[in-house]
Amino acid sequence: MQRFEAPTRRQVLIGGMSLAAVAGVVGPAAFPSPATGYRHHRFQHGVASGDPLPDGVVLWTRVTPSIEAVPGSGLGDPAEVYWEVAADEGLREVVASGTVTTDPASDHTVKIDVTGLLPGLTYFYRFRSGPDSSMVGRTRTAPAQHAAGGALRFGVVSCANWQAGWFSAYRHLAETDDLDAVIHLGDYLYEYERGKYSYGYDWVDVRAHEPPHETVTLADYRTRHAQYKTDPDLQALHALVPFIVTWDDHEVADGWFPGGAFEHQADEGSFAERLEAAQRAYDEWMPVRLGGTAVVGDGTRIYRRIRFGALVDLMMLDLRGYRDERVDHDDPALTADDRQLTGAEQLAWLAGELATSPARWKLIGNPVMVAPMLMPQRPRGQQLALVTTTDPMSWGPAEPNTDTWDGYPAQRRALLQHIEDRGIDDVVFLSGDVHTAWANEIRGSDGAPVAAEFVCASVTSNNVDDYMGTAPRSVSVAMEEAIMDLNPHVRFVNLDDHGYCVLEVDEAGARMEWWAVSDRADPDASTRRLATRTLRSGSSRIQTV
Repeated sequence: MQRFEAPTRRQVLIGGMSLAAVAGVVGPAAFPSPATGYRHHRFQHGVASGDPLPDGVVLWTRVTPSIEAVPGSGLGDPAEVYWEVAADEGLREVVASGTVTTDPASDHTVKIDVTGLLPGLTYFYRFRSGPDSSMVGRTRTAPAQHAAGGALRFGVVSCANWQAGWFSAYRHLAETDDLDAVIHLGDYLYEYERGKYSYGYDWVDVRAHEPPHETVTLADYRTRHAQYKTDPDLQALHALVPFIVTWDDHEVADGWFPGGAFEHQADEGSFAERLEAAQRAYDEWMPVRLGGTAVVGDGTRIYRRIRFGALVDLMMLDLRGYRDERVDHDDPALTADDRQLTGAEQLAWLAGELATSPARWKLIGNPVMVAPMLMPQRPRGQQLALVTTTDPMSWGPAEPNTDTWDGYPAQRRALLQHIEDRGIDDVVFLSGDVHTAWANEIRGSDGAPVAAEFVCASVTSNNVDDYMGTAPRSVSVAMEEAIMDLNPHVRFVNLDDHGYCVLEVDEAGARMEWWAVSDRADPDASTRRLATRTLRSGSSRIQTV
């Protein structure tokens, strides 16, 4: 069998960008005719890995066996795909390999749960089909179950809206080049039609969604996933580091719960069918184990634990699939003892994982914000901007954001009481959803912090200055100061910037860095560090650096 030299990290980045440039948009235009001088290539959506274990990892790709076999079309013949994993960049030391067949039933996607690997090592992988080879991907297994010491670095991201800008945050994370994993907290993609919820005050489409309408059917969701995976920066990051993901609402529809969604209308058909379609496409297109396996269709349970030796237990939550319907702040049902955000089974699982975890750090991938919040009264335009993003945590003492843990106070109280009663140290909630950046101390019954919360800003989705139509770091600065005055447990807040976070943990402490991109409408955007906050092991008090 012919062997090829694996590219360097820089070549992987460039290769990913070049492949996406050839692929273009999803649809027939992605496959130029022979007259254009470009040859059809089977691997147009990159490669990815996810859910690392000490002895294994999930590998992913999508094959386009023929010009007509575009994502969501249901067309194309079955395709045989060979995969290989190697211990070296040149892919000479192959440690695992195999052949699978994919077809339109799985939208020609491929997911392999590779086992038999060694813990804490970097591996390289590639797929082949017909005359074509994929780009070479790089991944890393988790440390051995009881491995102590060392340090771990994670990228943390959420809320990446294609129409609202370029994914420069992913490019800068890829250039970091020393991450153990990327933790994606949800809204990996958005369901909206063109011209809705796009860039800035006027909702300008920096680039247009495919399909042009809101995603409702299985074909729609497959096409939208495929489009996002043509982004060169996302492809490059996927090819370099494993992802650990959960979903929020926009992977299905804004504000969804098991019985419906704010964004779902009666003329769009059955919500149950829409939910099934969205979760099926997510299972096909993401390097994630659902229902405990990488086999598509094995289940929809996405909450799970990923262990990184004796240093980190990462618990990823599902805060959409089991929740009761959102109610208004003055609805008596809000304070009911049996009101569910996580569902009883998931909450019991989380409580058990926290109580029995042997790891130093208990990280909770928590899609929606957990800290209670009071918001200052502001002029109407500023209030609406906060409502649309932070939603808001509350206006004065009476109006909690019932889409977050504030809307499910009994479950939040039970979880925090469990952490407090058991004396569980070093619990950190990693949150997304609100498009803004926060560092919060989570207080217990006596007012002392029992956990910390780090909230990442959006990759591209609009935040407060965007909705107000004001200049960045103008009106929002006074709003941030007022928020911190009203909420002493808030140790950092930024309402304007977009970007990503990097979390580093070791035995002694945790360090969260917030990074901002210069302009999400600029594909070549630069980046700068916004803030750094730290925790000392054994304390939930957030320190400023």
